[in-house]
Amino acid sequence: QVQLVESGGGVVQPGGSLRLSCAASGSIFSINDMGWYRQAPGKQRELVAVISSGGSTDYVDSVKGRFTISRDNAKNTVYLQMNSLKPEDTAVYYCHARITVWSIRDYWGQGTQVTVSS
Repeated sequence: QVQLVESGGGVVQPGGSLRLSCAASGSIFSINDMGWYRQAPGKQRELVAVISSGGSTDYVDSVKGRFTISRDNAKNTVYLQMNSLKPEDTAVYYCHARITVWSIRDYWGQGTQVTVSS
């Protein structure tokens, strides 16, 4: 069974930084794309950043230049470095990965709360 376990959320003041981590574990054959989504109260879940197995990245416009996604393939871990945080970044952040066990499917983490407030 595959699990995605997130860590690193919390409360930070505007302009501050946080680093999220998400480690995949279990009977994994391979991991394709890994990414981070977020969902604010009353809003739909949105893709924040994604990174391919080869290291190509993409970001939603609102975080470009502030957030950086990276991954350590040896550790099956994806990171999200968030700088210059704004109150509108407040949301539950979910890790996502496309993982092949016997077949390829989507897996999600449990979510971690990020609150940006003075």
